[in-house]
Amino acid sequence: MNREITRLIALLACAVALAACQLNVTVDVVVDPDGTGQIAVTVLADQDVLDQLPTLIDDLVLDDVIEAGWSVDGPRVPDDGTGGLFLQMTHPFRSQGEATNLLRSLGPPFTQMELGRGTNGDVTTNQLSGRFVLNGFDDFADADLVASVGGQPFADEIAESGATPADSLNVRLQALLPGAIDSERTNVEPDANGILAWELPDDGSTALILAQSTQQPGEGQRWARPLSILVLAALVAWVSFMTIFIGYVIVARFRRARAYKHRHLGER
Repeated sequence: MNREITRLIALLACAVALAACQLNVTVDVVVDPDGTGQIAVTVLADQDVLDQLPTLIDDLVLDDVIEAGWSVDGPRVPDDGTGGLFLQMTHPFRSQGEATNLLRSLGPPFTQMELGRGTNGDVTTNQLSGRFVLNGFDDFADADLVASVGGQPFADEIAESGATPADSLNVRLQALLPGAIDSERTNVEPDANGILAWELPDDGSTALILAQSTQQPGEGQRWARPLSILVLAALVAWVSFMTIFIGYVIVARFRRARAYKHRHLGER
């Protein structure tokens, strides 16, 4: 499973920790009514980061992220003119399985992430689940990252500084699911726009991510089922009519041939 985003955030978080600044990471999951959608990872750091790490924007190499299928905007200075660093990576998905793989490829602090979808009759259910878990910077260090940099990035410097993820990293997950939110199976309240949001606890504890929505047939689509029944009935009626008609033609031709034969014999 691709872990390019994990490695990128790990390196940024460690660099920001050494600069005594904070990195804000927001992951947006948008599911469309047909089950397709998009995942966006947005990274923001304030100007203090660039003041202490002035070459950070130029030093970020995102070839692996792009090769993994992500579209990249940045890294660059934010449009609002406040300075700092802006980076956004987006990836569409065509199924719940693909979305689950993308969410799991993000790595820590996103754990056991899963997007599910099922239909029972006319009702479709969407489910998002997972956990926020991050015990320390070592959680970021997968085998490929350790191999590429020879160990946990900036491990000695971070240990000496005493920096922790809580000091330098804010992580937020936002989700927009189609249909009505099931409050009994969702552990956060949607905002005015229907967006659900979870944040990584700053005390090192584990946070549960749980959401479910149900989609009823749209008001503008209620005609589809009666129409399909009507079309099916018309098809059955047409097949029945054609069967009777073909049978009638066969019988008529048989009778005509028989009458012609008798008439022909009578003339002899």
